[in-house]
Amino acid sequence: MSQRLSLTALIVDEYDTAIAFFVGKLGFELRDDTALTDGKRWIVVAPHGAASGLLLARAVGDRQRNAIGDQSGGRVFLFLETDDFARDHLAYTQQGIRFVETPRHEPYGIVAVFEDLYGNRWDLIEPVTGER
Repeated sequence: MSQRLSLTALIVDEYDTAIAFFVGKLGFELRDDTALTDGKRWIVVAPHGAASGLLLARAVGDRQRNAIGDQSGGRVFLFLETDDFARDHLAYTQQGIRFVETPRHEPYGIVAVFEDLYGNRWDLIEPVTGER
C-alpha cells in the first residue's frame, strides 16, 4: 500500500489576503485557484518544487473563525524546510516576517520559529545534511 499526505488545510480569514502572504511574502507558488460554489474557492499554495502544499480554507462560522491562527494551540504547526537557512531567513526578515526567536543550531539543523500573518507558528529549518 502506498500513501502520502498531499495537503494540509489552513484556516484563513480571506482568500486573497492569504494568497498575498504565502505567494508574495514567503515566495510560494499558487498551484490552484478554482471557484467552487457559494463563494468558496479551492486554493493550493506550496513552496516551489514541493510535493505537498497548503489548502487555504476560508473560515465559515464562529468555531472556524476562532481557530484562525491557533490551529495547533500555540505550538509550532508547520515545518518549512530549506536548503539555505541564511538566505531564506534574511529574505523573510526583509519581507517583514516576524521571527519569535533568533536562529539556533540543533543536532538536526539550523532552525528559527516564525509566525504567519495569522500567528500560526512555523519552523524554518535547514536540516543537517542527510537528515529528513
